[in-house]
Amino acid sequence: MKPHVTCLMLSSVDGRLHPSRYTESPDGSRQQWSKAYETLHDSMAADAWMVGRVTMAEMSATGPHAPPKPWTVDRAVHVASDAKRFAIALDRSGKLHFEGGAIGGDHVIVLLGAGVSDSHLAELAADGVSYVVADTDEIDIVAALETLGDAFGIRTILLEGGGGINGALLAAGVVDELGVLITPALDGGTDVQGIVIAGPDGLAGKATLTLNGADVLDHGIVHLRYGVQAA
Repeated sequence: MKPHVTCLMLSSVDGRLHPSRYTESPDGSRQQWSKAYETLHDSMAADAWMVGRVTMAEMSATGPHAPPKPWTVDRAVHVASDAKRFAIALDRSGKLHFEGGAIGGDHVIVLLGAGVSDSHLAELAADGVSYVVADTDEIDIVAALETLGDAFGIRTILLEGGGGINGALLAAGVVDELGVLITPALDGGTDVQGIVIAGPDGLAGKATLTLNGADVLDHGIVHLRYGVQAA
């Protein structure tokens, strides 16, 4: 059973994701905006949150290391814990490394492509990390989500990645809701990195949004909520 996926993002008015680059506002500060996002994240009480490789690498912050003993690895699904809350990362090529099986108290699950090596899987298993290996080098996100529901009992996911992973899941038609907390700030950058939604082919003809609500929060934040339908 596919989990319900809500994409939840904090953004400047011009759709940028890095508060460190935001302009200042008399309505609030970067710290207050980030705290408001964290409070909303916690209040939604999802079973899991999901990010891409680059975002997770900033949190795991460790290098490769051999497992302490030989391991026989599963090449499909490895369930390392019966945890109830999860941190999910997409890492097609197996570049992420961890010092343990949890990030911020949430059990880690890594979604991997078929080309990942047995030695990397052994490293993950030795560190107490769960994983799901795709049948092909490219991750079939629909199948991966079904496995997350069936093997781990995950029913709700907050998608909180960068523009690339957000765009990929929207293009795949697996995002059910989109929520954006718009701060009273601008970034003004011209690079393609750090935007809410990104994708090489765009999303025209792939998704339809319906406004479900708009809430004015403290510190000048507007929370826009949309239902998402795959086109």
